[in-house]
Amino acid sequence: MKAGIVGLPNVGKSTLFNCLSNAKAQSANFPFCTIEPNIGVVNVPDPRLEKLEELVNPERVQPATVDIVDIAGLVKGASKGEGLGNQFLGNIRECNAIIHVLRCFDNDNIIHVDGNVNPIRDKETIDIELQLKDLETVEKRLEKVRRAAKTGNKEAQAEEALLDRIRETLLQAKSARTVIPQNADEVELLESFQLITTKPVLYVCNVDEGAAATGNAYVEQVRELVKDENAEVMFLAVGTEADITELETYEERQMFLEDLGLKEPGSSALIRAAYKLLNLQTYFTAGVKEVRAWTINIGDTGPQAAGVIHTDFEKGFIRAEVIAYEDYVTYGTEAKVKEAGKLKVEGKEYIVKDGDVMHFRFNV
Repeated sequence: MKAGIVGLPNVGKSTLFNCLSNAKAQSANFPFCTIEPNIGVVNVPDPRLEKLEELVNPERVQPATVDIVDIAGLVKGASKGEGLGNQFLGNIRECNAIIHVLRCFDNDNIIHVDGNVNPIRDKETIDIELQLKDLETVEKRLEKVRRAAKTGNKEAQAEEALLDRIRETLLQAKSARTVIPQNADEVELLESFQLITTKPVLYVCNVDEGAAATGNAYVEQVRELVKDENAEVMFLAVGTEADITELETYEERQMFLEDLGLKEPGSSALIRAAYKLLNLQTYFTAGVKEVRAWTINIGDTGPQAAGVIHTDFEKGFIRAEVIAYEDYVTYGTEAKVKEAGKLKVEGKEYIVKDGDVMHFRFNV
């Protein structure tokens, strides 16, 4: 599961990517500096993992990870191949969610591709390019489906009706994610179309250091604009985040954050938001050899969660022994949790909860 960072050139995408992944993607003051998409495997900051480490004292700790992709800047006309449009749009299509970076700071020394700072216009520029690409996809598919629908094929007629609704939505300059599927078949169909604008999106407003703790007027404009999109808006000072990652010690970083009025780096909150955006959650295994966070989809069952460790665990699943994270912390050890009657034995239908501490019984 990958979240792709998109935006116009020079809005801070590669600098943000560097902060998130500590990979040093080239970052320079001119467009098209990122040509191949950079992929970073990013640890998900989770204070629960630190607490379990403190209680269990294991030999090693393994956090959950999320893949972040730094995609080069899109420009007006990308849907028609302007800039490096087709390649970039293909890279976005391969991602499962979009982190859309908007420039929300003034600085005459950093070139803006359109000459001045206007996050509303910038957002619309990107949206229109993605919508135009989806419109092209929908119209090509409609050509094929209409022929089958005319023969009385019920499945083709249902698909045609959904595609027509999506087409009308895109023509109104709205993203396909605003089309609400009316039944399970439409949910499945919508997924099969693989449209770019159905992907969940997180808007990241890149502010200056003075607005790192409170945001600014640009951020409020973005919030107002996307209020009906069911999308999250975050703000962080990307340049400042880059400075924080350069500091050698934890103490130095904390002092810097305190001076800014922040409790943690904005990049940590962003990584967790990206994880959630991808519909992911965490369960833990905790033993003296290893305390580990495992990544699963929200709604996964016990056997599916076991399969993340090894496919044999899923095939031969017998049961899961489950401790709620809060109970583990309250009682301090697995033995004390058992004594208190808080360890639950769950079967194949169990829906795993975020933070569950689990142990699987299986037989192959």
